[in-house]
Amino acid sequence: MDEGRAVEDAARVAVLSERLAAVRRRIGSAAEAAGRTGDLPTLIVVTKFHPAEDIRRLAALGVRDVGENRDQEAARKSTELAELGLKWHFVGQLQSKKAKSVVRYAHAVHSVDRLQLVDGLERAVAAEQDKTGRGPIDCFIQVSLDDDAGAHRGGAAPADVPVLAARLASADGLVLAGVMAVAPLGGRPAESFEKLAAISSRLTADHPSATAISAGMSQDLEVAIRFGATHLRIGSDILGSRPTVG
Repeated sequence: MDEGRAVEDAARVAVLSERLAAVRRRIGSAAEAAGRTGDLPTLIVVTKFHPAEDIRRLAALGVRDVGENRDQEAARKSTELAELGLKWHFVGQLQSKKAKSVVRYAHAVHSVDRLQLVDGLERAVAAEQDKTGRGPIDCFIQVSLDDDAGAHRGGAAPADVPVLAARLASADGLVLAGVMAVAPLGGRPAESFEKLAAISSRLTADHPSATAISAGMSQDLEVAIRFGATHLRIGSDILGSRPTVG
């Protein structure tokens, strides 16, 4: 690395370190305010459109969980950074035809919202296990919290969660982890995450191990923690604005 690039790299590491520390302080403070004295929520850094080198820098700063929402980008980055031993979370809308690709690298899929996708993931995991012996994939049911279920941010209607949960619980190679949601645009996060917490409570009544709640992004992580989030998906507050994509 030449001197100019070394200076640029050091400057970027310093920015990422400062931003990461600030987010971790927010998580700790929010957990304390919510009276959560156990393990802190898992921080997933969402790296869409940011270069693989930023992920490498974050790994050196202690980040272990990385989120991506486009399969092509995630597949490329996970291959390039395979030696880092990171845990890859697929957090975007997923077409069933992409299941075969996603199961090659993903440790968790946060956007399971229909039975067809469960079927596709189960078949893909079985094929991958035969070839590589890979372990099971954690699956979160994405729930739409919009008034018009399935609109805007995606997800299954709350009424469909029990059927999806039963199918996931019976699927070979898939683990029903819990629920995931995105607060609706223009809505009040507290109302949304309170609703998600109630859905989670009903889910765990039938599936006691499905306790995970994937909720909260840069702008609403404190509210998500207050309502029980176990996984936070944070992008811009750590990495800054997404680079312009031509």
